[in-house]
Amino acid sequence: MTNTTRITPVILSGGAGTRLWPLSREQFPKQLLPLAGVRSMIQDTLLRFADGGRFTAPIVVTNEETRFTVAEQLREVGLNDTTLVLEPVARNTAPAVAAAALLAAEADPRAVLLVVPSDHVLADVQGFLRLVDQAFPAAQDGRLVTFSIVPGRPETGYGYIRRGDALDGHPGLYAVAAFVEKPDVERARRFVEDGGHFWNSGMFLFSAAAFLDELGRHAPEILAAVQEAVGRRSVDHDFVRLEAQAFGRSPAISVDYAVMERTDRAATVPCDVGWTDVGAWSELWRIAEKDADGNAILGDVVLEESRNCYVRTEGLLTAAVGVEDLVVVVTDDAVLVTRRDRTQDVKLIVERLRRENRSELTSHERVWRPWGYYQAIQSGERFQVKRLCIKPGGKLSLQKHYHRAEHWVVVNGTALVTRDDQTHILRENESVYIPAGTMHRLENPGKVPLNLIEVQSGGYLGEDDIVRVEDSYGRQ
Repeated sequence: MTNTTRITPVILSGGAGTRLWPLSREQFPKQLLPLAGVRSMIQDTLLRFADGGRFTAPIVVTNEETRFTVAEQLREVGLNDTTLVLEPVARNTAPAVAAAALLAAEADPRAVLLVVPSDHVLADVQGFLRLVDQAFPAAQDGRLVTFSIVPGRPETGYGYIRRGDALDGHPGLYAVAAFVEKPDVERARRFVEDGGHFWNSGMFLFSAAAFLDELGRHAPEILAAVQEAVGRRSVDHDFVRLEAQAFGRSPAISVDYAVMERTDRAATVPCDVGWTDVGAWSELWRIAEKDADGNAILGDVVLEESRNCYVRTEGLLTAAVGVEDLVVVVTDDAVLVTRRDRTQDVKLIVERLRRENRSELTSHERVWRPWGYYQAIQSGERFQVKRLCIKPGGKLSLQKHYHRAEHWVVVNGTALVTRDDQTHILRENESVYIPAGTMHRLENPGKVPLNLIEVQSGGYLGEDDIVRVEDSYGRQ
C-alpha cells in the first residue's frame, strides 16, 4: 500500500457455530476454540492483521454472552487496543457491519474496512494480504470488494459469485455479475468446470462511507436503526454497548442480502489462499494432518482397522475398531457420532436439543467467567460440587445467596476470602464455610491460578440465586 490511509479490520464474532456441536456451544462458540491450531480461531484471525503498517487497531463485534472470554483471549495475545462492540441482540451481519462502519467513520471519515468472520482458516496469510493491497485502490474509489475463493471441488455448502468483466484501472479485480445461492451437486460441478464461478467467502473490503451510502440506498431501515443505536451507545469497561431498543428495530439481514446483491458498485478479487470457513466437522478432517489410514486423531484416541475418520476427545479415552468415514467427538458431557458425509446435519441434533431445552446446547460442564471458570463435578438432591479456577488477580463479585450455603476447600494457590466484615487468607488444604445469607467474596491475590473445590448445599442451587452487591465486571 502506498497510501497513508490504513485499513481497519472488522472482525465478526457473533455466531454460535452449532454445526460443530458438541465442542462449540452457544455460550462458547467455535471461534473461541483452538480447532485448527494452538490458538483460538479468533486469536489467529486478529493476529493476521497485527501489521501496524497496513492496519489500525481492530473492531470486534461480539455479544453479551461471550464478551469476557473474547476480551481475555485478546489480552492473551497482546491485542489490548481492540474496540469491542456488543450487539444487544443478534441481527445478522449487515447491522453489525453498519455499527462498525459508523464507529470507524467517526474516528476517520475516510476509513476503509476489511470485514472478516472470526472463524475462517487461511493457509496463505501473506498471499491474502497481497490481495488486500491489490484491492485497496478500488475500495478507495468507492467499490465494495468481496474476496471470492477459487473452488477446489464441487461444494454445495457455499454460495457462489459469478465473475463479470475486468475492472478498468484495477488489475486482478472484476465486476460481480451475480451472487448465486448454494447449488445442488450437478450445478456445483458445472461451476467448477466453467472457471467463472467462485465461492463466496463473506470477506469484504470497502470504505465506511461507501458501505453506509449503499446501505442507506438499499436498506434504509437498517441504517436508521443502527445510527440511533450507535448514537445512544454507552461504554462499559472494555465494551461499547449499542443501545438495545434501537438496535433491536433493525431487520436481521446479511451484508450480501442488504447491500452486495443490490449495489452496482460490487467488485470481486479471486483468491487461492487455502481458505475454509470450518463450517462442519468434515472440513476439519479435510484440513487436518492424517495418519497412513486417513484418520485425523486429536486427544487420547486408539483406533484399530479404521480408515478416513475424524476422532477427537477432550479427555476420555476414545477407542474404535473397524469403522470408516466417521466423525466421533467426545466432550465431558456429550458424544457425537456421525458419518463424515452427514456432518452438515448436526443441525438436526441441535434443533432437537433446543426443542427439549437441553443445557448441552448452550454451555459446557466448564463455564467461563471473567475471573476464570467453574466446572461441575457432581450434583444430587440438595447438593452440588464444583471446581473453581480463579486466574491471578481475579475476583468474584461481593455477593450473597438466600437459599444455599457454600464450603470452599483450597486445592492449590492462595485465596483471599471476605466473609461479612472479615477477611482472611486460605492456603492449600485449608477451608472455609459460608452460611446462607452471608456476604462473601473470593479473590486470588497470588501469581499462580487458584484452584478450589466448592460444595453447595441447600434447597435451591440455581445460578440465579446470586445477589451481587459489588462487581469488578459490571454485572450488578
